[in-house]
Amino acid sequence: MALQGVVVAALLSPFAVQANTYELTVDRVTIDTGAFQRAGIGYNGASPGPVLRFTEGEEVTINVTNNLNIDTSVHWHGLILPYQMDGVPTISYTGIAPGETFTYRFPIVQAGTYWFHSHSSMQEPDGAYGAIVIEPKDREPFRYDRDYVVQLTDAHPHAAARIMRNLKSMPDYYNRQQQTVGEFFSDAERNGLAATVADRQAWGDMRMMPTDVEDLQGFTPLINGKGPDQNWTGLFKPGERVRLRFINSSAMTYFDIRIPGLDMTVVQADGNNVRPVKVDEFRIAVAETYDVIVRPTEDQAYTIFAESMGRTAYARGTLAPREGMAAAVPDMRERPLLTMADMGMSHEGMAGMDHSNMAGMDHSKMTGMDHSKMTGTAKPDPFYAPGSGLAPVAAEGGKFLSYDDLKAQKPLYPHRDSTREIVIRITGNMERYIWSLNDVKYEDAEPIRLQYGERVRFKFVNETMMTHPMHLHGMWSILDTGAGKWNPVKHVVSVSPGTTVYMETEVDAPGQWAFHCHLAYHAAAGMFRKVIVEGGPKAARLDTVR
Repeated sequence: MALQGVVVAALLSPFAVQANTYELTVDRVTIDTGAFQRAGIGYNGASPGPVLRFTEGEEVTINVTNNLNIDTSVHWHGLILPYQMDGVPTISYTGIAPGETFTYRFPIVQAGTYWFHSHSSMQEPDGAYGAIVIEPKDREPFRYDRDYVVQLTDAHPHAAARIMRNLKSMPDYYNRQQQTVGEFFSDAERNGLAATVADRQAWGDMRMMPTDVEDLQGFTPLINGKGPDQNWTGLFKPGERVRLRFINSSAMTYFDIRIPGLDMTVVQADGNNVRPVKVDEFRIAVAETYDVIVRPTEDQAYTIFAESMGRTAYARGTLAPREGMAAAVPDMRERPLLTMADMGMSHEGMAGMDHSNMAGMDHSKMTGMDHSKMTGTAKPDPFYAPGSGLAPVAAEGGKFLSYDDLKAQKPLYPHRDSTREIVIRITGNMERYIWSLNDVKYEDAEPIRLQYGERVRFKFVNETMMTHPMHLHGMWSILDTGAGKWNPVKHVVSVSPGTTVYMETEVDAPGQWAFHCHLAYHAAAGMFRKVIVEGGPKAARLDTVR
């Protein structure tokens, strides 16, 4: 029986599984980062909210009471459930009005590390998020002695609504690392004056900058709600295996994570078991989760170090045998700069190119571009193309995790050919801060319609200079790394600049679903779609699906 079939069967037989009830309140809270305090939104009086712990096979009832004076919602990120329980206003339901309580009820048909957050009015960047840990009904294929959630976010002193207004009025408002005159002369000495002038002119004509790696800067990264100076600490005894459940709940920030002195063995990606792979460092996209095992053998502290991809800030925590211990905190590495290779271009191939046609990066002008010729195309490495300024390199020459390293521990679905392909061009206009799919913003777009039972292949073509974490609600995304039936199963697929990435989806979830970039301000600016799955078991459908 397909996973959605299990969901439907469990809903029709609510007493066939153990039922447990959980209470959540949505509250105004104060967020203290150690660098600043600000008003925010949280759950059960805190941000992040509580860690919700479920067991595979149980049915959960979650009563969510809205103590705000505005509507709210809760989305259970990565969970397979009926769409009416997915928590997206205007798609799943109407939301939760002030003073009201909404009861979510659904079976738990999976295990692993996930999270929950608001899907209303930019409340998630204001602190409305928490973690989900689901214990499997069977034994894990790996051993560990201790288990910690490590939930990352990018807390900003500005409220989310203010940030969005500033980005719309001046897209580089939060770009604090723009190039200087001194760097121009340094580049001219190294690369030659003509090449340096041509490079600056090309970027100027595109109304973009090589420093456009992060839209948002000036934030303080947090681990489990604590800033770098507050130093979240997880305890261990030397020789123990420690499981760290990394969750990136940021609004906009990718992190590069390492623990100097310790190897990390990746055992899960987005809640699904993968064949263990030992790494020194990995990049976690917004909304992804990675579970790793470490085994500290010395009686000493170790620093969990998470640099933002743009090298503008870092989160820091500690693993230690005793409270109060700390280890050295590494210096942040040099900031990356975008290059023309990020768009599959080179200065040699750009001679005579009319860059005025690319003003503002209006990607509707690029529809004639043959992306099959672009650097890195169809190479599903998550974050960069060869020659890119974003190319991650592990500290001290160690092993950096790639999507190519991820192989499913056990295939979730039988491997079969897709029934059709849907092309999703990731598009935008940086100058106007408009983000879109296929050059159409959400409010102007028709829904994507799928048929229950088909297997759809999505082709993501990133025509922008930004990295985008694409999230399909309600169904798994099978990332095509060329591993066939061992391709990893995820709920977020990151697509780097100038690359084409393929994923497939078994369409086994009737109803209406959200599909969007998980960068909060990109989704709010239009990089969002409704997906309608037609057909399937009647018990899982509503006649109002349209």
